Amino acid sequence: MSRPLSVIVALVLLTVGCGSDDPVSPYSATVVVQGLDGPTQLAVTDEAWFVAHLNGAEGAATGQVLRLNPEDLDAAPVVVLDGLQKPTGVAVFAGQLWVMEQRRLTRSALDGSNRAVVVDDMAYNGRSQGTLTVDGDRLLFDTSGSTRLPPGPDGSPVEISGALWAVDADGTITNVAWGFKHAYAHVVTADGTLWTTEMSDGSFDGVPATDELVAVREGADHGWPVCVGDNRPVEDAGVADPCRGVPRSQAVFGPGATPTGLAVSPWNSSRLLVALWVDAQIVEVDIRATAPAPALVITAKLDRPQHLVVDGSQLFATDHAAGTIVAIEPR
Repeated sequence: MSRPLSVIVALVLLTVGCGSDDPVSPYSATVVVQGLDGPTQLAVTDEAWFVAHLNGAEGAATGQVLRLNPEDLDAAPVVVLDGLQKPTGVAVFAGQLWVMEQRRLTRSALDGSNRAVVVDDMAYNGRSQGTLTVDGDRLLFDTSGSTRLPPGPDGSPVEISGALWAVDADGTITNVAWGFKHAYAHVVTADGTLWTTEMSDGSFDGVPATDELVAVREGADHGWPVCVGDNRPVEDAGVADPCRGVPRSQAVFGPGATPTGLAVSPWNSSRLLVALWVDAQIVEVDIRATAPAPALVITAKLDRPQHLVVDGSQLFATDHAAGTIVAIEPR
């Protein structure tokens, strides 16, 4: 870690805007941790916080997982794991620390000892994998999608890429769903519905595909690479009516918006909050609304919001560019 970790007490007013004629509801944002270098995912437990950060350039294999004391965030962090290759995911599951790197998933004791590889040489699209999500007795992760050729009769995804997976405490892996370019962030709502963001990351028929928020239909194909965006069929895909039966997008975001974070709003369980990395926004989507629902900006104050996690009535966000963790709550 290149700079010391400390706590600052800077308050910034954030606003929720539902259109120019709507009332404005203020939120407060407190930067609770600074001095990180490219933070990605934050895992919150009662006893400790675990945060992954790149700790250098993306390809430098200098990434770390740090352990923070939630009762004293001013205390020096403990380096639990070091020398990681682009760690984008960290989670505490079944009493162990799980970490997603660029092409492998590992687990260890919470102090980093007894580390073992669960999946190695994972299929990916050259960028990274995504975050890790605990869902009861399983841990969710994705393999980002890659095709052998442009979409068409021979443009099938590389085997086991473009899919959502679950691993249990014993290390048994099952396929949850497929047909994603990059199902980066996931969350489960109170009714048991699994949601994921989708980074389409490419142009199809000369038109950039939109990024998405979608309810996952387990055991189903979600369309990519022959059906993109909100059920837009790709021309000459070699598949008749390729979007038939594909779940619709609950929300669509601009091409390249890069939705890296997803959480259930702690203030309204019918709303999902999405961190848009490139757009530098956190937006809110009503999951009860007719699809596609509007994405309403709640803040554009973070430089590169990456991961969102809820703890009680607070929302925490990692800011990749600023090297901070920020707590967001109504004033």
